[in-house]
Amino acid sequence: MNGPQDLGGQMGFGPVAPEKDEPLFHADWEKRALGVTLAAGVFGAWNLDESRHARESLHPAVYYAATYYEIWIRALEVLLMRHGFLSEADLAAGEAVDDAATPKRVLRAADVPAVLAKGGPCDRPLDAPARFRAEERVRTKNFNPTGHTRLPRYARGKIGTVEAVHDGFVLPDSNAHGRGENPERLYTVVFDGSEVWGEGADPTLTVSIDAWESYLERA
Repeated sequence: MNGPQDLGGQMGFGPVAPEKDEPLFHADWEKRALGVTLAAGVFGAWNLDESRHARESLHPAVYYAATYYEIWIRALEVLLMRHGFLSEADLAAGEAVDDAATPKRVLRAADVPAVLAKGGPCDRPLDAPARFRAEERVRTKNFNPTGHTRLPRYARGKIGTVEAVHDGFVLPDSNAHGRGENPERLYTVVFDGSEVWGEGADPTLTVSIDAWESYLERA
């Protein structure tokens, strides 16, 4: 979706200023926010793509005023309410006052290292051959979906060159909305700076993105 997270090429937000020697967490509550979010994800009620979409769907005024882990917690509230684990009354009271859904799984402390080591692989086997080949010119489709997508606005409707052909991966556009994984092949596509940013762009600049097959067509 064209949400507040899609900032590539947007003006008025100032320069990117990486924090020198940035700590893993800026406050103790951020550690807890990470832990609670991961533990809730183990419930089995939603997937990674739905959780990303929940963050992207926050109102821009909320998103831009929030820190990284504030965004995680606000989105987690949305997911917990959507799937019946939390109610408005619970939030208002600061404790459980309503009946809640039963999770499929519960993350126990002893299982944390194994769960984190396993991760969440999203590569999937494919039977169909690659539609595009390395060094082929392709054009990204120009669409503005209301749902989740991993194709950024700045790269839509642009002509680039396939740099690498990858295997199959879960299609986020489908998976985020409970319509199945529908895996597709992934491609690394390189664009000249002028193609993306137009007149006045740095002539030495290139931009690479990873794009699912359904995002592409032959140029």
